[in-house]
Amino acid sequence: MTVQHEPTQAPPGEHPIPPGHTTTTTDTPDKPWHAWLRHVHPFRPRALQLRQGYTQQRFWADVGAGITVGIVALPLAMAFAIASGVKPEAGLVTAIVAGFLIAALGGSNVQIGGPAGAFIVIIYGIVERYGLANLLIATSLAGVLLFLMGWLKLGELIRYIPVPIVVGFTNGIAVLIALSQIKDLLGLSIDKLPADFLTQIGVLGRALPTLNPVALALGLGALAVVAIWPRMWVRPGHGTEAAVTKPSRGPSIMARVPSTIVALVGATLLTWALALPVDTIGSRFGGIPSSLPPLALPDFSWQTAKQLVMPTITIALLGAIESLLCARVADKLSSTPRHDPNQELMAQGVANLVTPFFGGIPATGTIARTVTNVRAGATSPVAGVVHAVTLLLVMLLAAPLALHVPLAALSGILLFVAWNMGEWREFAHARRFSLYYRTILFGTFALTVLFDLTVAVEIGLLLACVFFIWRMGTLFSVRDHRQALPDGVQAFELYGALFFGAVGQIDKLGQRVRPATRSVVLEAHQLVSMDTSGLEALRQLHSELKAKGVQLILADLNAQPLSLIQRSGFEAELGADNILPSLATWAELERDARPGRPAAGT
Repeated sequence: MTVQHEPTQAPPGEHPIPPGHTTTTTDTPDKPWHAWLRHVHPFRPRALQLRQGYTQQRFWADVGAGITVGIVALPLAMAFAIASGVKPEAGLVTAIVAGFLIAALGGSNVQIGGPAGAFIVIIYGIVERYGLANLLIATSLAGVLLFLMGWLKLGELIRYIPVPIVVGFTNGIAVLIALSQIKDLLGLSIDKLPADFLTQIGVLGRALPTLNPVALALGLGALAVVAIWPRMWVRPGHGTEAAVTKPSRGPSIMARVPSTIVALVGATLLTWALALPVDTIGSRFGGIPSSLPPLALPDFSWQTAKQLVMPTITIALLGAIESLLCARVADKLSSTPRHDPNQELMAQGVANLVTPFFGGIPATGTIARTVTNVRAGATSPVAGVVHAVTLLLVMLLAAPLALHVPLAALSGILLFVAWNMGEWREFAHARRFSLYYRTILFGTFALTVLFDLTVAVEIGLLLACVFFIWRMGTLFSVRDHRQALPDGVQAFELYGALFFGAVGQIDKLGQRVRPATRSVVLEAHQLVSMDTSGLEALRQLHSELKAKGVQLILADLNAQPLSLIQRSGFEAELGADNILPSLATWAELERDARPGRPAAGT
């Protein structure tokens, strides 16, 4: 069949030919070297769109939101770094540098980037096994990988990771974060906590006699303040959001103070005023510097990079998943335009590439800080930039005050973060869903806790694929046709997709053919698609029936199966007369057959 195109119509993806121009086509047309750029994603940060419609009112709203989320991010940045096995300034540097780059170059109006709780377990394991220097190299390599993922338009693929896998590893990471905080919460005397889950439990159990009651009291007090503070200012009969916006002026001001700051400042003042015998940032790390570290390139070598393939993939995969999940949450909460997933991945890539040069750790989009940013009234990436500037000013002006911050208080804050991070209701609701959903959910959770995230996601995806194939295979069926047919004729109806996971039913079809049958008709109106394995199964059935002297007829094929049959040459093997528009057409040909005239398809 010949298809004619209009002279000025361009093929998909091409520019139309202007009137009066002519083109010369060959079998291998020469294209400009830059033609392939059409297939990659342009680097267009969302911040560039601020040139239109950005008012002074929006600017001040973004400034207020940025300052608010910067204050919220302060204790979390230090706590995430300490829990990851690195110095607290690494968390602050990450929040400042990566937070600025993600906001300025990202594809979301309101996303806040920085160190995330999900990375704690990953970073701790990498530092334990490879060392801090190799963590910086792996982070930069992951940044390159993230940028390439966005540039090659792979951002949409991250959304195809099944929900039970995401919930499973998120809950698993939350459990590991909580377990890692027990040491400082109880004030236990442990030099170095191992990365392995079961070994951690053993080490913590043996160290219980060294429990520090003062540290425990501070940690539980900080946890209680973080949990209770927002509820203290809720007026009876009003929800939390109403209480923040419509109470009297006094409670309104207090309600806007982040609970983490209240807990951190309160615990620090108590520790300083009473000289409490607990570990602090000053006693363990010597405080934090009052300036950004100088730019320094990690000591990179190809031999080292080859050993960091799995850590690099793990950081990139988790960063992509977390950032795009966070952006989707922000889209639901904000009235700003939806995020661009590919641009967001490129921004995450630049941030993770550059941040290690200042001694920072992996960064991604953070749900808690992004939600805070949205609820504080942010409308553009300016809020994220202000958040980074706020943290920088705090680091420059108030670094000496961090000497007395008790680690037990930071542990209490992180326990609250871990609890909110987990989607625990999904465990209780799992019984409502299928066995395959529960298997993937609990399997990914267990593998995350007992092994690591990479293994959990890999096996989770494998299980998801296996169960999907099994379920799709069960949706395909071969049923006896209900219509009355002449003697010696047997018809079957095909339903669903005939692919490699469903060919078993075609293989068994020969056993359902009665001995006196001379023709088998497969009515394929409900056969939506077929792959080469399904085609091979039909070939085998044709050979089996032909050996028995039984004719195989296909009726009412849809476009895709018919195209595959024609392209593969099976139409010639079967005979074009044995592929009919419908079962009714075949029945009419059978009735019209006369003595001495062969029936249709013979």
